[in-house]
Amino acid sequence: MPGHPILDLRRRALLVAAGAGGLVAGLRPRSAFAQAARAAKSPIGIIGSGRIGGTVGGLWVKSGHPVLFSSRHPDELKDMVAKLGPLARAGSVDEAIGFGEALLVAVPYGALPKLGEENRDALKGKIVLDACNAVSSRDGDIASEVDRNGIGVTSQKYLAGTRLVRAFNTLSYTILAHEANRAEPRLAIPIAGDDAEALRVAQDLVHDAGFEPVVVGKLADATRFQRGGPGYGQSVSAVELKRTLSLSP
Repeated sequence: MPGHPILDLRRRALLVAAGAGGLVAGLRPRSAFAQAARAAKSPIGIIGSGRIGGTVGGLWVKSGHPVLFSSRHPDELKDMVAKLGPLARAGSVDEAIGFGEALLVAVPYGALPKLGEENRDALKGKIVLDACNAVSSRDGDIASEVDRNGIGVTSQKYLAGTRLVRAFNTLSYTILAHEANRAEPRLAIPIAGDDAEALRVAQDLVHDAGFEPVVVGKLADATRFQRGGPGYGQSVSAVELKRTLSLSP
């Protein structure tokens, strides 16, 4: 006996809806995985895990980045990484370079020539945020070279082949620790670099650490916020820093 035409249409509609629902349900795990993959944050290697490297690296860990902290004595970093949780690891300089899609270098400036020479091949093409400052009483003749040629140009010379960005060199670790992620306006971090993609990555990393990046210009312009420059030691907002450096708003 033939069914009622309206009931048959309803049955077919329900079957189609059920099939579509099953298809959507089947796609959900893949969609969720894709969203999680997009949300995953890039791994970062820290070379020099003292006050600046340890502080900034810790801020990145708290924002969701996997971070490998390195030093000449990785065992000394165990307590620090244990406190930071599973996203933090300790290792050698070689391991940090291999681990990080981007690197933060925060070592005494006099160590840069040796660091660059010993790791030339591994560092080639790496995005490197350089937070080092040259201090004549500690670093000797290389500090005079920085005064003559500018710190951005000098750092690029000794970290040859890297995609270098100057960043996180203007403020003490205590200010960075206390002022990260403060209420708007965020504290400004001046940056400079010659590679556009490296600058973009550096801007994102400054944001993730809890600050507002201010692009000052090329590496040659990093003199404007090296030690003794007008942008050095400025614990101010981005608007105020741009005003100090006569940058466009």
